[in-house]
Parts: sequence; structure tokens; C-alpha cells
Amino acid sequence: MARILIVDDDDAVLATMRKTLERAGHDVTVASNGDDGLRLFRASPTDLVITDLYMPEKEGIETIQDIRAEYPDARILAVSGGTISGTEGPLIDAELFGANASLAKPFTPEELQRLVEQLLK
Repeated sequence: MARILIVDDDDAVLATMRKTLERAGHDVTVASNGDDGLRLFRASPTDLVITDLYMPEKEGIETIQDIRAEYPDARILAVSGGTISGTEGPLIDAELFGANASLAKPFTPEELQRLVEQLLK
């Protein structure tokens, strides 16, 4: 069992990811924006952070950069439905700025679970 922080402003996506990962036996904490996510992570670092890229207050790229600056060994998964001309440009940017991996929305629970397990190894 791992401790996972999910940061996403979409309540439905957040609930689905939480349920998927809790069913897999993980302890999941959630936040609806990057500021809250960073505050929670600082208070109690987790084994993995999953962050959306487009959120109010503090976007995912900023959140990734802040976590990476303070916790260089943190494991981070970026998720996003935003694409540029059919490419996954924002997700590539997330990896350039410190995410260990990325996952394009929409994704299946199985895809999420498989990638999370790979990142936790």
C-alpha cells in the first residue's frame, strides 16, 4: 500500500481516481488545486503525487516545479485532457518540468492503476 496525493479541480475525475486507487489498496488524499496540494504534501509527503495540469490558483506545472524543488526524489504523475493540435504538448512539458510520467485524459481505471504501480516500483 502506498500513500498517494491526487490534485485535480474536476470533482468527477478526482472521485474516479480516488476510488480506483483505494480499491487497489492505496491510502489516498485529495486536493482541488495546486496550493492545497502543495500544502498537504509539505505537511505529510506521500509516495506519489498525481496532478492535473490546468487548475485554478496554482496550475500543475507550477505544482510540479515547487514539489520537485523542495523534494527532488518525489514521484509525480501529470494528467491532463488539454492537448495542442492533437498532440500531448502540455504533458510533454510536464515531464520536462519534473513529472516522472504523464497520462492523457480520458484514461481507463486500468491505465491509471498500471502506471501508478510502475511509478511506485
